Amino acid sequence: MKIVLFGKDGQLGWEMQHILPSLGEVIALGRKELDISDIPALQTTLKQIKPTLIINASAYTEVDRAETESELAYTVNALAPGLMAESARKLQAVFIHYSTDYIFDGTSNIPYKENNMPRPLNVYGKSKLKGEENIYLEGDAFLIFRTSWAYNIRGNNFVTKVLRWARESKSLKIVSDQISNPTWVRDLARTTFEMLSHHPETLFEYIKERRGVYHLAGNGYTSRFEWAREILANASTRTEQPAPTIEPATSDEFNMPARRPRFTALDCLKFEETFGLRLPDWQTSLQTAMQD
Repeated sequence: MKIVLFGKDGQLGWEMQHILPSLGEVIALGRKELDISDIPALQTTLKQIKPTLIINASAYTEVDRAETESELAYTVNALAPGLMAESARKLQAVFIHYSTDYIFDGTSNIPYKENNMPRPLNVYGKSKLKGEENIYLEGDAFLIFRTSWAYNIRGNNFVTKVLRWARESKSLKIVSDQISNPTWVRDLARTTFEMLSHHPETLFEYIKERRGVYHLAGNGYTSRFEWAREILANASTRTEQPAPTIEPATSDEFNMPARRPRFTALDCLKFEETFGLRLPDWQTSLQTAMQD
């Protein structure tokens, strides 16, 4: 199996490139190797490599900046995935893509299922939804995994931000009215790998029969405020990590360029029933990640 992995330097891509080699030859590409906003170069690269599996772990994820960089956001999050799906179809290759809970407007009070109506509130969410639509138009054997609140203990994400804020301030205010599933990217990578490794010889047919969108996120959901409390509680054993006071706040108290949905917890039962796999409880994964 020849695998092309896009986004090797991102949170998920970094984990994927360490676990994929046992499936076959991996060509891992980051922005230095290929800027996927260069659509002709992307098309040429896939024609030259001729992979049997394409995994897109890349995305434009600057939610606020996307409000003023909408063209770039749509190129990376919508045009490029559509081209990848089209190339995969022509090559008879499997295509795996990751989307987001931000395609929902957050007005539900129960976890979203895959068939709930998407209504994104910001450019980032709209560009990711357009990417899903382009994949459906162009793709064949593809899976779209919607995930939420992805993190690891490296890079720039909510967990590392909370730890940094705690070192810089004695008191933190964290929003309590945004709720979703914290997802450790190592769990996401491992579960994707396990799903792919079950049918390596007939992977194209296996995925084509099950193609579509699935929710894949940490088990259970919480608010950003409660998540931050858990982060700091798990960090208490780190001698260099202070323990500031933490107070709940509302989203309206923060003047952010992009609107955030309030409740975007994802129901992942469809993935579990289809593939027999489930991510661990988010609290368990956070504890494991903080000990890494």
